Amino acid sequence: MKIAVTAYPRTKQGTSASRRLRTSGRVPGIIYGADQPAQTVEFDQAAMLRHLKLEVFHASILDLTVEGVTTPALLRDFQMHPFKPIALHVDFQRVDKTKKVHMKVPLHFVNADICVGVKVGGGVVQHIINDLEILCLPDDLPEFIEVDLKDLQLAHSMHVNDLALPKGVEPIPRWKKENPGVATVQLPKEAPADETEVVAKATEITGQKPEDAAAAAAGSTKDGVKKEAPKKEPAAKKEGGK
Repeated sequence: MKIAVTAYPRTKQGTSASRRLRTSGRVPGIIYGADQPAQTVEFDQAAMLRHLKLEVFHASILDLTVEGVTTPALLRDFQMHPFKPIALHVDFQRVDKTKKVHMKVPLHFVNADICVGVKVGGGVVQHIINDLEILCLPDDLPEFIEVDLKDLQLAHSMHVNDLALPKGVEPIPRWKKENPGVATVQLPKEAPADETEVVAKATEITGQKPEDAAAAAAGSTKDGVKKEAPKKEPAAKKEGGK
């Protein structure tokens, strides 16, 4: 999927100039890389916000056009306002199609519902990482990497080196060496019993009246350990042994 992005030359720089740009509905930015000088540019705010909402926009070779000249580029960084839906700044890197790029690509997990560890073992799939850092030539860059969980068993994990990566794509050397986990299947943690359940069990086992069992349950700590009643101090002996 090719995404076209239009940039406009930006002549004025500095904090005040950037603030005025944002007020007028523009986003300041910069384009660099491919052994060419960096170029300051600006973008339409509304169009940029639409792009930033797309997952594919963050991991694709983009067609970036400035004054009629289109260049392949990657989104490298962006800053958002802390609480307003406003992009503050965007950075793009020109792409040399003969050199490998280092990118972070999203993982798409599939077949979790028919996973062996879930269907047979009663476990729950847990995602350990949701993005993978890869190296590849620009033309081989995938929009995402699919992770098939159907054969993952209970108490087992899938690791980076277990992934079926597209042709020409490989993990960055550090991840290839360390081989971190990507997903695992574990039994769900048991929820703590509520007070009603504790009372019912105590009544059944000890034969206590419900109200007595409730009082005993109320004396338990949050982790289920019953608090001991405070010990009474022995009465002081009367003088003379009376």
